[in-house]
This record gives sequence, C-alpha cells and structure tokens, in this order.
Amino acid sequence: MAVLLLGTFDTKGDEYAYVRDLITGAGQEVVLVDAGVMGSPLLPADVGPVAVAEAAGTSLEELRTAADRGAALRAMAGGATAIAQELYAGGRLSGVLALGGSGGSSIAAAVMRVLPVGLPKLLVSTMASGDVSAYVGQTDVTLMYSVVDVAGINSISRQILGNAAAAISAMAAAYDTRRATDAAGHEDRPLVAATMFGVTTPAVDAARARLEGLGYEVLVFHATGSGGRAMEALVASGYFAGVLDLTTTELADELVGGVLSAGPERLTAAGAAGVPQVVSLGAVDMVNFGPMDTVPERFKDRRLLVHNPTVTLMRTTAGENAEIGRTIGAKLAAASGPAALFVPRGGVSAVDVEGGPFWDPAADAACFEAVLRAVAGSDVEVVESEHDINTAQFAVAAADRLHELIQKGTV
Repeated sequence: MAVLLLGTFDTKGDEYAYVRDLITGAGQEVVLVDAGVMGSPLLPADVGPVAVAEAAGTSLEELRTAADRGAALRAMAGGATAIAQELYAGGRLSGVLALGGSGGSSIAAAVMRVLPVGLPKLLVSTMASGDVSAYVGQTDVTLMYSVVDVAGINSISRQILGNAAAAISAMAAAYDTRRATDAAGHEDRPLVAATMFGVTTPAVDAARARLEGLGYEVLVFHATGSGGRAMEALVASGYFAGVLDLTTTELADELVGGVLSAGPERLTAAGAAGVPQVVSLGAVDMVNFGPMDTVPERFKDRRLLVHNPTVTLMRTTAGENAEIGRTIGAKLAAASGPAALFVPRGGVSAVDVEGGPFWDPAADAACFEAVLRAVAGSDVEVVESEHDINTAQFAVAAADRLHELIQKGTV
C-alpha cells in the first residue's frame, strides 16, 4: 500500500521531493506519477509523463507538438486517472496527495473525483480559497490552501507542505487499518440513502430509526444541492440497496432559481439504475436564498420567511408547485425499477402545516394533482395520506414500504 504523489514534476520537482521524504519518513511508501508535459522532469517518477500520455491514448510528443495547454491538461488528466484506477484496483493505494496551481490542480482533481469515497485524497492548491466546487465535485476531496504559490521550499511552504505530508500519512495509516479490519470479517449492512432538510428532519429521523431497526445502514444527505448531487452520484455508482427520497426540495430551486439546486439530473439515478425508491414531496413548498438582502428583486413581493440569518425561504406558488409535481411524476414514471410515491396531504414541511407560515392548501393541491397525473398509468405505486410529512406514522410507512421493495428484489 502506498500514497500516490501525483503532479507536474517539470515544475514542482523540489516540492514533491520534499513531501515524498516526509511521507516515507512517516513509514508510508509512495508512488510518484508525473503528469507534466512541457519541461524536463525535475524528479524521477515511478510512472513518467510518457506513460501517462500513452494511458490517455496519445503521446507526449504529440502533446508537445500541438502546444495546446488545455488539450494537454485534459489528456494527462485522463491518463493519470486510468493509472490511478489501475493502482487502486490492484490494492496499491492508501491515499493520494497532489500539489499545484490551477493546471496541476485540475489534473489532480479530475483523478481524485473518480476514486472511491473513503480513500484519502488531499490537494494542496493555490485555488483552494474561493469557489472550489469544480475541484471537489461530489467526492471527499480534502483541500488545503497553499497560502503562497507552490514554487520552492520556503519558510511558509515548508509549514504548509509539512502539514500536508503529515495529514496524508496519518490518513493513509488509518485507511490501511480500516481495510485490514474489514478484511478480517466486518460485515456491512445494506445501505439506504435518505434525503433530509431542516423542515423534514422529524420524518427522516423516524424513518431512519425504522430502517436501522430492520437492519440497514442509512446515509442521510442534506438537500442543499451538493447533497443531492452527491447522493445521485453514489446511487449511480451502485452503493445503495434503496433510496428514501423524502425531501425533493432541490427540484423547486432548480425550477424557480434558488441557490440550492442539484441540477436537472436530480431524481434520476435510482430510476436509471433500477434501484428501489420511495419518494415524497418534502419541502417543495419552498425555494432557498441566502440572507434577505440577497433575494432577487423580482421576488421581493413574494411570501418570504427568514429561516436563519443566512437562509431565506420563499413560498412556492400554485403554478410552480404544479410544475414541480409534473417534473417529479415524470421522473418517477420513467424509472426502470420499483418506485413508490408517498403524498402527504397534510403538508410537505414543518412550516407547511395548518397554521404554519407556508400553509397553502391550494398550492399543495396543485402539486399533488400534477404529480398524480404524471404517474397515472405507470408502474409507480401511489400511497396517499392525510398526515403531514413529519408525522411519524407517515414516515414509518414510507420506510416499511422501501424495505418491502428491497426485499422483493432480493428474492
């Protein structure tokens, strides 16, 4: 088992030599992979740039001749990804560390995003102090801001890179220990994904307790856009036996223009993979914005609720709810696996109950009618309840139905 040191050794040779020595000094082996293109390597690698380019289906000479930096970065990222996946499949990796500016970070991040969740991944980057979503994606990449450029060993970089080497060494050691424990006979429970928001927490807590009592491990994803995307990616990768998608609020943000959209592919992975799913309409009564002063001017006259100092909620209209319902129903109707729709006629969130600030029976009804029309004639099972979504009876029934769907698929 070894830590993969991935980078551009034509420009960062001294820095990689420094962290290599610290990591080996901590008792970890290393594998050096050089994805540099234009210059001569400043540090010998176990896998050099010629091999990385070949793994991408091209040659280092072709990339140099073309002199297209963007194309070269994409090619070397693809080659490095193939090499890293091969090393992982062969049981060689216990972690990945990369150092870089924008170019090197883009290569490293592309590799890290395809490696499995749980494998330590640490990227020390000059780009790690702003919007880092392009680097992290939906994976467990750890970012460390380099403070100064990754350009030599100095009084600042020595501390930053020293911390990075210590961190990846410790993470790799812990990862090795977990792997050994799992290999010794640890039996994992089947995994279920669940979606939750603050205003659907009682429902998910009750459903999770029920599923755990039935022998499942429940992974809860906060429906904040990134949470939904992460869940969809893991479902597509085959991690889950079933999905309890009680909180589909991210589709409201996608439709109306809120800040917590998970994109148009939300609520598609389970259907495409044939994974059993139980879906409800949690928190589709709201669209999310930041602090009150960030709400777009066109929405200033809408029904707004300050959820906390950093989150402002906007009540969806009957027209918006109808479109959300149609979208959810169409996605469910297209599912290739078993799907059940649970409709909480008593309200879809903690604030959408009788007497609550977002209680709007007409808007809710528009959603319910649209989603039911969209699944009519399909194989989607429909369960309607007079309870609100956070009633324990509703949540436990949804959990029980998911268990039944999963069990049918294992017979």
